[in-house]
Amino acid sequence: MHAKKEFNWMIGGPQGSGVDTAANIFGRACGYGGYHLYGKREYHSNIKGLHSYFHFRISEKEIAANVNDVNLLAAFDAETVVRHIREVIPGGGVILEKEDLNTRIQDIPTLPPEFIAEFKKYLESKGIGNTVRDLVGEAKKENIRVYPVAFLDLLKDLADELGIEKLSKVTRMKNVLALAISFSLLDYDASLVEKAINAVFIESPRIAEMNVLACKKAYKYAKQTFGDSFSHKLKKLDVQGERIFLLGHQAVALGKVLGGCRIQTYYPITPAADESEYLEANEIFELKNGNGAIVVTQTEDEIAAVNMASGAALAGARASTSTSGPGFSLMVEGLSWAGNNEVPIVITYYQRGAPSTGLPTRHGQDDLRFAIHAGHGEFPRIVLASGDVKECFFDAAKAFNYAERYQMPVIHLIDKAMANSTQSYSVFDVGQVKIDRGKIVSSSRIFESGEYERFKFTDSGVSPRAFLGTEGAVMWYTGDEHNELGHISEEPLNRNMMMEKRMNKLEIAHKEIPIDERLNFFGLKEAENVIVSWGSPKGAIIEAMEMLEDEGYELAFLQVRMPHPLPKERIAEILGKGKRRISIEMNYSGQLASIISEKTGIFMDFHILKYNGRPMTTTEVYEALRKILRGDSPKRQVLNYGS
Repeated sequence: MHAKKEFNWMIGGPQGSGVDTAANIFGRACGYGGYHLYGKREYHSNIKGLHSYFHFRISEKEIAANVNDVNLLAAFDAETVVRHIREVIPGGGVILEKEDLNTRIQDIPTLPPEFIAEFKKYLESKGIGNTVRDLVGEAKKENIRVYPVAFLDLLKDLADELGIEKLSKVTRMKNVLALAISFSLLDYDASLVEKAINAVFIESPRIAEMNVLACKKAYKYAKQTFGDSFSHKLKKLDVQGERIFLLGHQAVALGKVLGGCRIQTYYPITPAADESEYLEANEIFELKNGNGAIVVTQTEDEIAAVNMASGAALAGARASTSTSGPGFSLMVEGLSWAGNNEVPIVITYYQRGAPSTGLPTRHGQDDLRFAIHAGHGEFPRIVLASGDVKECFFDAAKAFNYAERYQMPVIHLIDKAMANSTQSYSVFDVGQVKIDRGKIVSSSRIFESGEYERFKFTDSGVSPRAFLGTEGAVMWYTGDEHNELGHISEEPLNRNMMMEKRMNKLEIAHKEIPIDERLNFFGLKEAENVIVSWGSPKGAIIEAMEMLEDEGYELAFLQVRMPHPLPKERIAEILGKGKRRISIEMNYSGQLASIISEKTGIFMDFHILKYNGRPMTTTEVYEALRKILRGDSPKRQVLNYGS
């Protein structure tokens, strides 16, 4: 027996069976024991019934991505076993329903025909039979321990002890049974698991009590049935300092509150709605000098959401809206109106699989060009792309400073992987966040002439801004081209001056925003191998680089955090030193790489791409980079890991 410094746990079952709740409890329990975590959530777009799973990576040090390996798989159903057993590595284990062993793979109704056809080829190539029992038998040959559990018997005993006649009222607790058996096999401190259960069900003491009882029964059952047979163990660590445990969309929501956002509009869409729903659940919050509040409004559609946010921003509130691809498409006319009227709104854009409805609950990183160019005509906007949960937090706050300082829309690009990933951190230093409201005027002296030039021509293009309702300030806002007062004007000279005024602000932002807010650089400054990427691949890239550096390779990683306006001079300087330039993106065409080529004339030598709807892992990025460094890689590699 030995304690592991890192461990990978996966739980899966039908959607609606409590996978997320079990994962939440598991993560909290590990966090209480001093471990760092990174969790990935995958789920189908149907409401209930199809396969979902959660993959947790647990480590003694801070981690930033998932890997391909699974050490322990807890399966609620036969489909989870079939889909994921090949990810369990030698020395690992599988917890499964005893009754599922005789299930024929082709009889699992939720497995799509495409999967069955492909899986049949695998079975035939290995000479494996077509039942779950045959599949786990093959796994045992790879030194994988199998733990069949009579979940139904456990649930019946639990119902009897609780005095519940209908078994259906306790079947949902199968999730807690599975995670408790997992912790029992790991010989983990049961009191920490019970603490996590009580925290998750803090508003429902009776449910918490029932689940704690289920946990105790399952823990004891596993000890009696399986003993000390699992080689991996998790022991409580002795650590100092507080930690936080956040989902990406929670980090965005909290960052907005810290950044002074007080109006959030939205129309429900996956995965963006999670952020607004979290804000709705926490609309009243504590501040150092008293209580605060944010108004969250669900509108009739995304067009109304963006326009309502513009109205709130014009009235002086820091306002935002959140959406995903199809919703952003609807917002574009309102975005153009905001661009024309120099409205400081923030749009949080959660990318997902596309085009059209595409993969509504799966990952995508395909909308970079759309975010930069969306809208009829030309108008300035800043596009900010976060690369991890911590960046999501600080960028969400910072976006409002950019919006108000330069009086333009800011699009904060995130993606499904970050929205639904869970990560642990040391407590953030919120003192880093400073509020900059830009050129705001409230003195009545500026309005004494009786005419307030809301769109006054200035050297920077930024005009003095007064809020709607400011005494003495009469304002005009229109979708048409306008003069300094806001009145409609179609005169050629005025048109030229207004276009140049608006677009010049982007050049000012390009010059003023510090480079360390627009680019991150990792690795060796003089490395011949330079990686370029943006967004959620960041964590996998950094970890893969560390592994390759241990093998003697020299690499650098340029993370582009502000793709628009692009810091092209600095990018060209860094890429100009590299002999191998490697683009890593989660889209088909390598959108950032092509934008860099347009702006700098520098082309990438290699592309590592992924577009199957699942995020990149450290494992597959490491393997792809290693092929390039060893000289046996094609110019374009497409990654395919994920289920």
